[in-house]
Amino acid sequence: MDLNTTERNEIGIAADSLAAAPAAKKVFVKTYGCQMNVYDSQRMTDALAADGYVATDMVDDADLVLLNTCHIREKAAEKVYSELGRIRDMKAERAGTGRELLIGVAGCVAQAEGAEIIRRAPAVDLVIGPQTYHRLPDVLARVRGGEKIVETDYAVEDKFEHLPQPKRAEVARRGVTAFLTVQEGCDKFCTFCVVPYTRGSEVSRPVAQIVAEAERLAEAGVREVTLLGQNVNAWHGEGEKGEEWGLGRLLFRLAEIPGLARLRYTTSHPRDMDDELIAAHRDLPALMPYLHLPVQSGPDRILKAMNRRHTARDYLALIDRIRAARGDIAMSGDFIVGFPGETEADFEATMQLVREVDYASAFSFKYSPRPGTPGAEMPDHVPEAVKDDRLQRLQALLLKQQQDFGASLVGRTIGTLIEKPGRQAGQKVGRSPWLQPVIVDEKAGEIGDIIEVRITRTGYNSLFAELA
Repeated sequence: MDLNTTERNEIGIAADSLAAAPAAKKVFVKTYGCQMNVYDSQRMTDALAADGYVATDMVDDADLVLLNTCHIREKAAEKVYSELGRIRDMKAERAGTGRELLIGVAGCVAQAEGAEIIRRAPAVDLVIGPQTYHRLPDVLARVRGGEKIVETDYAVEDKFEHLPQPKRAEVARRGVTAFLTVQEGCDKFCTFCVVPYTRGSEVSRPVAQIVAEAERLAEAGVREVTLLGQNVNAWHGEGEKGEEWGLGRLLFRLAEIPGLARLRYTTSHPRDMDDELIAAHRDLPALMPYLHLPVQSGPDRILKAMNRRHTARDYLALIDRIRAARGDIAMSGDFIVGFPGETEADFEATMQLVREVDYASAFSFKYSPRPGTPGAEMPDHVPEAVKDDRLQRLQALLLKQQQDFGASLVGRTIGTLIEKPGRQAGQKVGRSPWLQPVIVDEKAGEIGDIIEVRITRTGYNSLFAELA
């Protein structure tokens, strides 16, 4: 599971505005966690459009509040209960006004906690897991009939088949980049991770559905699509002529769609990087030269305890093959420090691996035990103070590598997708091939254009450029 956005994407998103009517009901969706949760929040709002809901980014205006939760980080459930307490008070204030407020919990905490959520937070009206969002209108009808609903069964294929597709205008409002889920679930059972228990086993979305959604996105003006999955490079399916496809072949097919200029995918597992996918990085210009490939730790002893089923040498050899195929590829990764039993020597092995790979970006976390996972039951848990110290040292190294990579681009001419207006007047923000924000003059091009720019300097997390 991609840990890299669990904290940074803890945002309140109101899925996009739908065709408004004067008396429309309003839904506010707050999203925690990874890119797949962002995608799911959009799909929940699409499903609710059929029930007459329009999205709002103001929780006070909402008739329905949905918390789309994540269970990766420590105390995730407690954060949800704290938020539910605030919304419960809002619901109580409305009780005498005649205006209804419904409360729902979705996502991985919903899947893990189930009916316990309603027991602990009786103001909650519905609990719905990641595989059943397309049933939201039916669930809400039952809620209005007086039921408390817990809907957490696994039916991923059913979800893929019946998720409503957003209208073209709605897609256009979301911008020129988009997520597209192609795979869900995980069969790897890393000992630190709850994903197999909250998202289920690996299931691949059919080719025809993926291509059809990508075509709709392109027709609405999307220029860059990121394929999502807990183990996205484990995706496989039956091709358009009945042959077996892997992710590499799927990427080639998507690159044929007119208007779709850029492709990415996340998150990958080292064990699922096959020859065809590496060849796609070599041969497919639309596939951006940026790969998030988590290793989690450096020493083989800890990798074995994590059940990663690869060694550090395996990982480094794979990096060499990928870089031989695409010389300008930038690597990103995930790291967990302080896994049970980790010694100072083990931590130094992680630091050495980071030095050898030289990451352009990476995400690092202290180990936090997740209830129900094997790691939580292991002996020799590392003291918090030790974890804190190791995390700070690792992050200092990763930050220097990130800054060095940005500095290496100064003076280079690169392609940049103009994505949105800048925060300051007179600027627009683009996206580099390596996912950095690129600040350009607003006259450099229109949103959706891919322009050639020369990098002039770096910011803390961004690049500044002039039209080349």
